[in-house]
Amino acid sequence: MKTEDFDFELDEELIAQYPIKDRDQSRLLVMDKKSGNIEHKHFYDIIDYLNKDDVLILNDTRVIPARLFGNRPGKEEKIEVLLLKKKENNSWECLVKPGKKMKIDSTVEFGNGKLVGVVKEIEEDGSRIIEFKHDGIFEEILDELGNMPLPPYITAKLEDRERYQTVYSKNNGSAAAPTAGLHFTKELLEKIREKGVKTAFVTLHVGLGTFRPVKVDDVNDHIMHSEYYNISEEASNIINEGINKGANIVAVGTTSIRTIETVARDYGKVISTSGWTDIFIYPGFEFKIIDSLITNFHLPKSTLMMLVSAFSSKDNIMKAYNEAVKDKYRFFSFGDAMFIKKEDI
Repeated sequence: MKTEDFDFELDEELIAQYPIKDRDQSRLLVMDKKSGNIEHKHFYDIIDYLNKDDVLILNDTRVIPARLFGNRPGKEEKIEVLLLKKKENNSWECLVKPGKKMKIDSTVEFGNGKLVGVVKEIEEDGSRIIEFKHDGIFEEILDELGNMPLPPYITAKLEDRERYQTVYSKNNGSAAAPTAGLHFTKELLEKIREKGVKTAFVTLHVGLGTFRPVKVDDVNDHIMHSEYYNISEEASNIINEGINKGANIVAVGTTSIRTIETVARDYGKVISTSGWTDIFIYPGFEFKIIDSLITNFHLPKSTLMMLVSAFSSKDNIMKAYNEAVKDKYRFFSFGDAMFIKKEDI
């Protein structure tokens, strides 16, 4: 299976640079998972596809202002550091630009020395392990000095940081938003609950994989980076109750589906647990729990394109994406949504 198989043409003008004014007014392409039949709706119509006792699984991770701009002591050039994964002893795995300037023992300062980082290790993939030194609370300093880590294809300035957070974000730790959830409003979620739909919150902190393109020709050669996840006892109980009732189990976003299917693969069922996952889902993967998927439109040749192709079929997904391009849907993080629904709802 080749990476090129998941490519498609996309005009740059279709890449959403700004979040839509009202979250739930985004467009929604609804596709039958098996037949590939397509309907065109708006996101607030998602409630029409959910029934009593169905389970909506949402990722409650919260994006940290993980992008820092600093300089080496006595140097004027700008050094960009993107925090990806917290390690031990005030250290983080980071992406650094320009990397060649930051060798082992190199120092970078932020906010006139309010925060100082020292490179301790250089990983095989080029990322750096940086140990940070500071006075005070790291999270408060980061909130003051850091910027939201918007993907590189978004070049417009984000006026309101909260628009890159879901309305139910809770647990700090992500380097990117679980973007399928950005379409929900508190009001829409309340209406969904009033209909008898259950909501289960899991956590997966989005990390390095989001920023790394697939560089190999053969999909099987791609290596995913690990991300931290947590499933509470409350969430596992809600999901299992839904499974036992034969309800529609709906993942909101690829992060939710990766969390649940990781645990199902490792334990044979959904349990309360936490850990690290590097699960790579591509065509041929056997889904054990998730019936339907709410997701955004993803980058060509990305692992996320491979995941949604596995959930339906590559032909169905390519057909849907081509129709979305033709119909001028908005793509990527701030773009429109897609609902891949089980065939009998």
